[in-house]
Amino acid sequence: MSRAAFKGETFRPGTVWLVGAGPGDPGLLTLHAVSALEQADVVVYDALVGRQVLAMARKGAELHYAGKRGGKPSPSQRDISLLLVEKAKAGKRVLRLKGGDPFVFGRGGEEALTLVEHSVPFRVVPGISAGLGGLAYAGIPLTHRGINQAVAFVTGHDATGAVPDAQDWKALAQGSPVLVIYMAMKHWALIRERLLAAGRPAGEPVAFIRDATLPDQQVLETTLGNSLADLDRSALEPPAVVVVGKAVTMRAGLDWLGALGGRVLIADPLGERAERDTG
Repeated sequence: MSRAAFKGETFRPGTVWLVGAGPGDPGLLTLHAVSALEQADVVVYDALVGRQVLAMARKGAELHYAGKRGGKPSPSQRDISLLLVEKAKAGKRVLRLKGGDPFVFGRGGEEALTLVEHSVPFRVVPGISAGLGGLAYAGIPLTHRGINQAVAFVTGHDATGAVPDAQDWKALAQGSPVLVIYMAMKHWALIRERLLAAGRPAGEPVAFIRDATLPDQQVLETTLGNSLADLDRSALEPPAVVVVGKAVTMRAGLDWLGALGGRVLIADPLGERAERDTG
């Protein structure tokens, strides 16, 4: 179906759309997200929403920055939610544009409940989370036969900004072969310590993915034991998605972006073919 053939839904005045903008690459927007941008009177957007995405907004639309960065002044969640209510009650078509997916560590649920509290109609448009799109662009499969049949998505900090004490790190470390950790870099030393204490080996592969899916994407491959020193040497800064697990080794064969730049890929990064031939 061509873009012209997609009509989308009518964005009605007095309503709010909670829309996932994806991890960064504007090509990963859904057709519903593009349709919302073309119709909205007001766009309330996060820090991770790029200029190319915002450039798709309808001419004359109000743009309101509602980004949150750790350690920097930012609007409170309550103020953002009430801004959505205020604009919708004024008869505006309000687009709440959130990086990734609204319901994956995006506080979309909190905002939606505020809209319910004030009887504001809304709809949700899912987006590609960085834990999916970022890994795919880095050449790291979330699941791979012979490596894992489960994956856990974890946040690296709670509402207070600290490492979640309510999180059972031992259970996560022992129960999920692959961990995808959002917002983890600020507290990586402590998270790493907890994973090691729970039995994850120091030699386990780890990858840090910054600016996922964007032209300046950076990927640092290291191990759990060496990650602190390698991070210091790399000068990599947050935000970044962290991947822990053997799936990271698959990047040697699946780094398609690196291959476009000349990297030689390995057809059998796990040595599985050799094991079959000699088994």
